[in-house]
Amino acid sequence: MPETPQDLKYSKEHEWVRMEDGDIAVIGITDFAQDMLGDIVFLQLPEEGSVIAQMAKIGEIESVKSVSDLFTPVSGEVTARNTAAIDAPEVVNSAPYGDGWLLRIRMSHPAELEQLLTAEEYEAHTAAQG
Repeated sequence: MPETPQDLKYSKEHEWVRMEDGDIAVIGITDFAQDMLGDIVFLQLPEEGSVIAQMAKIGEIESVKSVSDLFTPVSGEVTARNTAAIDAPEVVNSAPYGDGWLLRIRMSHPAELEQLLTAEEYEAHTAAQG
């Protein structure tokens, strides 16, 4: 069964958010998502300094099976992108909640976190898809 850390927030599009350093949100894809995608071979992510709106398309993730759009669960400015994951996308498969993070965003609307799913709600959402 895919791992769902209890301390994160989740989107129905299978992204997670972890808060760091006040208004900085770290974003990645869930274990469920990487498992469904299979071996990830390419990531396209926005540049640092990009301003993005909640649930806007922010890039693409390509696996040996398919290409999927990436969405941001929160609004704000991209402060960092994981160049190690861009260079070696397989890290998203092996460590989706660790070294496989995708972006750091300075949130412009912290209240958006309240619109996201808890771990329990996300597990129920994925069970319905399973």
